Amino acid sequence: MTDTSADLVILGGGSGGYACAFRAAELGLSVILVEKDKLGGTCLHRGCIPTKALLHAAEVADAAREGDKFGVKSSLEGIDMPGVNSYKDGVISGLYKGLQGLVKANKVTLVEGAGTFQGPNTVVVDGNRYTGKNVVLATGSYARSLPGLEITGRVITSDQALNLDWIPEKVVVLGGGVIGVEFASVWNSFGADVTIVEALPRLVPAEDEWASKQLERAFRKRGIKFKTGVKFTGATQNDSGVSVSLENGDVLDADLLLVAVGRGPNTAGHGYEEAGVRMERGFVITDERLRTSLPGVYAVGDIVPGLQLAHRGFQQGIFVAEDIAGQNPRVIDEAGIPRVTYCNPEVASVGLTEAAAKEKYGSATTYLYSLAGNGKSQILKTSGGVKLVKAPDGPVVGITLVGERVGELIGEAQLVYNWEAFPEDVAPLIHAHPTQTEALGEAFLALAGKPLHVHG
Repeated sequence: MTDTSADLVILGGGSGGYACAFRAAELGLSVILVEKDKLGGTCLHRGCIPTKALLHAAEVADAAREGDKFGVKSSLEGIDMPGVNSYKDGVISGLYKGLQGLVKANKVTLVEGAGTFQGPNTVVVDGNRYTGKNVVLATGSYARSLPGLEITGRVITSDQALNLDWIPEKVVVLGGGVIGVEFASVWNSFGADVTIVEALPRLVPAEDEWASKQLERAFRKRGIKFKTGVKFTGATQNDSGVSVSLENGDVLDADLLLVAVGRGPNTAGHGYEEAGVRMERGFVITDERLRTSLPGVYAVGDIVPGLQLAHRGFQQGIFVAEDIAGQNPRVIDEAGIPRVTYCNPEVASVGLTEAAAKEKYGSATTYLYSLAGNGKSQILKTSGGVKLVKAPDGPVVGITLVGERVGELIGEAQLVYNWEAFPEDVAPLIHAHPTQTEALGEAFLALAGKPLHVHG
């Protein structure tokens, strides 16, 4: 057994872990980063990046199929899944090599192997001890299932779905949240017959109800079927398919069942509870500065209750590094973290939904702007809109967008929310024409009392 010490030991090399490592190294701290799999974690290898690569391939397929809409004679001959996977894996490989280079450039010590935390400040890997003045727990998440539902054969999670070398003719997606609607969108574009099953009353139930209605309308138009407000009761499978049973008596037959019921915290077997870290339902409990119940031990990313988003973990990692280095960074406002669902159409939001704003403030003012009035959206032939939520006699506290490519607009939206801007602050800002950002500009003009491209 060897003993190695550093200013900071980080258990987990995903978005939160590596961001923490690089920022801490920039600030002059010695850093040991422990990762049992590949640097980059779920986001790079089994989540954000591969999923969005598939979604872009799906967008290309739709463009080829629908060329006549734009006067372009094109057709879709088919989907070459090995070719799609080669493209996807090439993107991952390039980014992975970039991260490996940053480890060396920042002089971070990377330890490959499964680590176990031993309080108060030590991580053990293959019998070797790594002790830090501070320790950061960043072990990420895993794809959940439901009690009694075994992930095997034709019952899969996103982990297996990302590496399929064939396209199912019929697929049932269990879960209408972010992961479920994104895969439903991909498979529909690739030619599959897709049905989403969601126990809650609407798709993307964490978003504003207006966004759910917009997405459901678009999915119906695309031919994506969904059953909301109905619970899954069981699944049986054989060599040729899977039968999915629902509480209302319906039975859905398909080639695959994708279980997309969310992600759980990857904390079991890492020694957290045994070391005295306060836990609830598998999550590590922290204060607002991401400190755990143990002195000098922090946690970031998906193991901390809240939004399970790569960019949340990334920012938390930077925050913790700066906090340890004595820079006293400002506490992260969870509501100020942008959220994007990359299906077609996209759903992007930041801040509070209308319901949450009314619960917090007692009332709220809202404004809806349709993309039908936006020139670039009409060029793209996308529908959707912008919804603004304003506090009584206060700033804009929520922004939700629906439409193709609106995820690219969330940067401006999150600045508006995080700077607590009033409609009158944003209305004078000039938005380039023709762009989809004009939709935001028009919405703020209208909420400021001077609407232009608005139909009564």
